Amino acid sequence: MAGNGDSLVRVRGLTKDFHTGHVTVPALRGVDLDIRAGEVALLMGPSGSGKTTLLSIMGCILSPTAGSLRIKGRETSGLTEKKLGVLRLEHFGFIFQNYNLFRTLTAAENVQVTLDLKGIRGEEARARVLTALAAVGLPDKAGMRPEDLSGGQKQRVAIARALVGEPEIILADEPTAALDSTNGRLIIGLLRQLALERGRAVVIVTHDPRIQEFADRIVHIEDGLITRDGESA
Repeated sequence: MAGNGDSLVRVRGLTKDFHTGHVTVPALRGVDLDIRAGEVALLMGPSGSGKTTLLSIMGCILSPTAGSLRIKGRETSGLTEKKLGVLRLEHFGFIFQNYNLFRTLTAAENVQVTLDLKGIRGEEARARVLTALAAVGLPDKAGMRPEDLSGGQKQRVAIARALVGEPEIILADEPTAALDSTNGRLIIGLLRQLALERGRAVVIVTHDPRIQEFADRIVHIEDGLITRDGESA
């Protein structure tokens, strides 16, 4: 297990229960995990094992039932929703499996949403948006709306939106699911580059064996428990 010194995300004894009627379904059953700056970590395991739930808790989207989550040393339990929102905005970039793009906005406007939230506007914002779209291979799609883009192109716009704010921690849920092999390698290579060259922490939920070669560690989850953590030396 990693030491605390360079952990951007530190999870201890994390549990999450979901309730349907009188039935309690445990999604996570006591998870310990450290995510460090400069590494790409894959969360892998069968469907329903708790991967996306863990990712959502680490990103302060879901609250745990019990346990501790620290972001850059700051305990998140007890924080108001407003303070959690600030924490998400300051530290995280999210790549969702279903894109979550605004249908009425162009690709560039969708990417710029992140910068609007951070108060970055004008020429700086426009330059950063175009740079982000070029980085994901879509320099010529800035003016197109989601309805005119393929699934893979929409995913790449979503990835550009996640990266444009230069987050310290990038959380991705199946980011290559809609991409062909070439674009999948492009995106994972970009995330790997961000980890190596800029010290970002990248956590990816995936079933895609093609991207394992890009990972520093592979964390296997089954039935809400980490069964194996293949940390790099």
